[in-house]
Amino acid sequence: MRNYVLSVVLGLLSLGALLDRKGIATADNPIIQTIYTADPAPFVHNGRMYLFVDHDNNNASVFDMTNWHLFSTIDMANWQDHGEVMSLATFSWSISNAWAGQVIERNNKFYYYAPMQSKDGGMAIGVGVSNNILGPYTDALGKPLVDSGGFDPSRWSRTTASTPRGGINTVNLTTAGFGVREGNEARPTTFEEAPWIYQRKSSPGSPYYLVYAANCCAEDIRYSMGPTITGPWTYQGVIMPAQGRSFTNHPAMIDYRGHSYFFYHNGGLPGGDGFQRSVCVEEFRYNANGTIPAISMTSAGVDQIAPLDPYVRQEAETNAWSWGLSTEVSAEGGMYVTNITNGDYIKVKGVDFGRRHRPLFFSARVASAGNGGSLELRLGGATGTLVGKCPVSNTGSSQTWTTVTCAVHGATGTQDLYFVFTGGSGNLFNFDYWQFRKTGNA
Repeated sequence: MRNYVLSVVLGLLSLGALLDRKGIATADNPIIQTIYTADPAPFVHNGRMYLFVDHDNNNASVFDMTNWHLFSTIDMANWQDHGEVMSLATFSWSISNAWAGQVIERNNKFYYYAPMQSKDGGMAIGVGVSNNILGPYTDALGKPLVDSGGFDPSRWSRTTASTPRGGINTVNLTTAGFGVREGNEARPTTFEEAPWIYQRKSSPGSPYYLVYAANCCAEDIRYSMGPTITGPWTYQGVIMPAQGRSFTNHPAMIDYRGHSYFFYHNGGLPGGDGFQRSVCVEEFRYNANGTIPAISMTSAGVDQIAPLDPYVRQEAETNAWSWGLSTEVSAEGGMYVTNITNGDYIKVKGVDFGRRHRPLFFSARVASAGNGGSLELRLGGATGTLVGKCPVSNTGSSQTWTTVTCAVHGATGTQDLYFVFTGGSGNLFNFDYWQFRKTGNA
């Protein structure tokens, strides 16, 4: 019998350049394209879905990971890039392996539990803390919380009658709880790594789910159910078979605005594999008896659950898909889109222009150190209907921002909006945010 140790503290269990023009994808999975992302940890706060991920470096042949990033959405289609929120540099005692973490909120603070390699040797669990979910996170302890060689901490923050009150709790890895691994007497259960603890409803009698990566390698996703946060667990079976050009997988499940979502990673971007992974999401419905159905990876992703309003300021780094470009931190705060070259584009999904109002003008905040270029507004695709075109000239530097405005004709209804960038060679300009403006009566 093997024991899996869950740390319990305070009532919790603990490609811009990547897209190398080999082919243009029109689907919405993977949900992030500017960098490789892995090990999703979704978190709902104030009506918004936040997604914490770790970051696979380009061209790595091992798990070469040095920081953690954050994205968010309100419609499950367009994701805003909030950039790096924590890194190995946050923890003076760490040296490498910024791996899968999870976040909880407690007493108006956010705690980021994450594994990393300690300078003293071996894997350890650190804790980042911030007053803002967007970070930045700082080292809460100045030392590891747990230094016994573990990784992939899972957290629990809802206090119930069955919630442990601290200390170490062990979960026995029995075959009844976690299934039978064939052909390996030393490791008799299917459990491999990446646990995600979840309770869909907090009402008495509502079951707990322990979803995990199973077998190796390649990993599939399986789960167990139990009446309390510490079990006893009963094995339920496979959720997602091994798929997707990555020999690892890492699950998470969450409910948001009346929908149930399953997050995972694969090697779905160009150049993707087991060390260059990308986070994806699928929607599912629980079976009538509370069990989880089989879920397959798709490139289509999930349905948009609310339209995007073009008549308020929208960040350029909020989108459903992008091609060729990347993002950077702005000196003015937030992020902006950069490394824009001729033919790059951004897709913003489900933009509601309205049926009686038609936009008359479009404005964009831009900066250019070179010859600039043009920002084309197209509907339905990167070669779709052209409804506007904004010229962008040299502004003096890549951080000298100005607002350009152009007329728009023919945009109405709910459309997928594409920003298509055209111009000469090299970086054309940087792009910070945008907004449509309409006039007339409703």
